[in-house]
Amino acid sequence: MIYTVTFNPSLDYIVSMKSFDMGMTNRTTQEQMLPGGKGINVSTVLTNLGHENTALGFVAGFTGDEIIRRLEEMNLKNDFIRIDNGFSRINVKLKDYDGTEINGMGPVIDEASQKKLMEQLQSMKEGDTLVLAGSIPESMPSTIYHDIMEKLQGRGIRFVVDATKNLLMNVLTFHPFLIKPNNHELGEIFGVELKTRESVVPYARKLQEQGAVNVLVSMAGEGAVLLDENGEVHMHEAARGKLVNAVGAGDSMVAGFIAGCEEKKDYEHAFRMGISAGSASAFSELLCTKEEVMKVYEQLD
Repeated sequence: MIYTVTFNPSLDYIVSMKSFDMGMTNRTTQEQMLPGGKGINVSTVLTNLGHENTALGFVAGFTGDEIIRRLEEMNLKNDFIRIDNGFSRINVKLKDYDGTEINGMGPVIDEASQKKLMEQLQSMKEGDTLVLAGSIPESMPSTIYHDIMEKLQGRGIRFVVDATKNLLMNVLTFHPFLIKPNNHELGEIFGVELKTRESVVPYARKLQEQGAVNVLVSMAGEGAVLLDENGEVHMHEAARGKLVNAVGAGDSMVAGFIAGCEEKKDYEHAFRMGISAGSASAFSELLCTKEEVMKVYEQLD
């Protein structure tokens, strides 16, 4: 079974406007309301690709109820822990303004609820996959990724981590099966600027040397690079298509890679599935469907 964890899920209110003027009343021309959060995005794409999974995390208040309602409407299996205080966050995304966003805070995650999550994860067994993705609420310890992986060590669980800076670096000692920094995040870790596929290879290899099994680096319009556990380097330019919505493209790449690994023990296939899923989501208003993914996959050289 594949499990994803979203510590601070949201309702994403995505709007389009003809103009945005400070200090004035601005009216939308188009709007969407979607359940959001990196783990939820991964779960959504995995479900669309036909791979059973369960989304875990925390929800609260009326917005938490709506997140669950929408996930169930999407036939997305979930087992979120309900928090008694506050409400799950609402993120406002101004679609036409270079990814401008206003992200909410979310509820305080109390220690009892954190303990419940740890208890849920104790049921995981050999061969299961756990996806830890995204930021951590301020009410939770900054070591939570490390703490979870430490408690689950030795069970044969595959860990997938999509996080930045210390959240990522602190878990390498547990040999995560997959990490997916983008080129900017990778460059920030090592204090360099990485613009080409070739330039990311030595730094991705450094993360392997520190413990990561597979390192997948997304590079938006420059494509992607994978360093697999066998020492092979896979590179591919970006798929051809019109960028419609970049939100969730990186999460879709993670989901596509996991799906590819589930389908075949072939990293080239998994890499291409990752690129195809990430690109298909970028070319779509919503997160990609299986049909959209396979259409891109067939067009890759």
